[in-house]
Amino acid sequence: MRNTMNVPKCRVLLARLSGAWLRSSSCLSCVSHFSSTSTASLKTEFQKQQGIHPLLQPVQNVVFNVRRQLSLSAAGIVNSAPKSAQPYLRLMRFDKPIGTWLLYLPCMWSIGLSAEPGCLPNLYMLTLFGTGAVLMRGAGCTINDMWDKDFDKKISRTAGRPIAAGEITRFQALVFLGGQLSLALGVLLCLNYYSIALGAASLSLVVTYPLMKRITYWPQLVLGLTFNWGALLGWSAVKGSCDWSVCLPLYFSGVMWTLIYDTIYAHQDKADDVLVGVKSTALRFQEQTKPWLCGFSVAMLCGLIVTGVNCDQTLPYYGALAVVGAHLAYQIYSLDINKHEDCWKKFTSNRTLGLLLFVGIVLGNLWRARNYNNVLEKATGKK
Repeated sequence: MRNTMNVPKCRVLLARLSGAWLRSSSCLSCVSHFSSTSTASLKTEFQKQQGIHPLLQPVQNVVFNVRRQLSLSAAGIVNSAPKSAQPYLRLMRFDKPIGTWLLYLPCMWSIGLSAEPGCLPNLYMLTLFGTGAVLMRGAGCTINDMWDKDFDKKISRTAGRPIAAGEITRFQALVFLGGQLSLALGVLLCLNYYSIALGAASLSLVVTYPLMKRITYWPQLVLGLTFNWGALLGWSAVKGSCDWSVCLPLYFSGVMWTLIYDTIYAHQDKADDVLVGVKSTALRFQEQTKPWLCGFSVAMLCGLIVTGVNCDQTLPYYGALAVVGAHLAYQIYSLDINKHEDCWKKFTSNRTLGLLLFVGIVLGNLWRARNYNNVLEKATGKK
């Protein structure tokens, strides 16, 4: 007989009572209420739950559900929102923040590069542009889904989107779009006049981009022109105008970057795109995708080198460029364009790439102060 002397009496009593409860035929219906499995299955589940007694499993499930509802992830926030608000949050892709990151990162690069030597990026501007990125990405997704309602219905990955699924009408989406653009305008009006005019100029790209997939095999290029406008706007918001020797190569690099990650993204939908008549660089490049991506990567890195030279960047910045280059090389080398899961994984990894570059910009700018101090000391010594 097993020795139970060291086990608390309440636990032994609970085990005996539960055994009697499980043996009682009158309580088998109660067991099936918690699970449709047999007594043997319950025992297996008992083992899987790390020793938690079946009687306590409903309590554990409640705790798990509460934790899930309190999750601070974007998807958790959407699931915890009121039912009436959830379709609108999904319409603006609030549950999938990777697009917001990819829109925001060029702004971060530009704001970081515009900082004075030895200074951190302007936190107010970073916050302002972060808010704007959420709103403008949401507005862009709303416009895209309004244009693509009929296409989205025919593609398995997009058939559940709120407009395509009938959860939101086009008129409701239009009103919601007006609200997003109004809030985004409020953010834009916090900037200087030069930046207000520059930001307003991007609206034509935001509106027309979703149409490009019907016209050309290069919609990713138009997306790049749209998504990287922040590379111009971030600098002008801090400095009052654009230094084109810095902003243009940075903008060019961002466009090349978008061609890389969005071509990878487009390979997820290439079979459906052929059926519905939508064009993309994935269909244009097909099996030659990797050589094209290598070319875009080289162009991106060259643009970033020119950017660094023109704004006197230092060793940490170029070290970050080396890491970014290695990241791109691995991303392209290991990419399987015929596996949806791998394409999504490589696509989302570009957030890490963008953050690595931002860290390099910040550290490089702090290093610049050391160089300027050395120059100043030499100049003072000569005098």
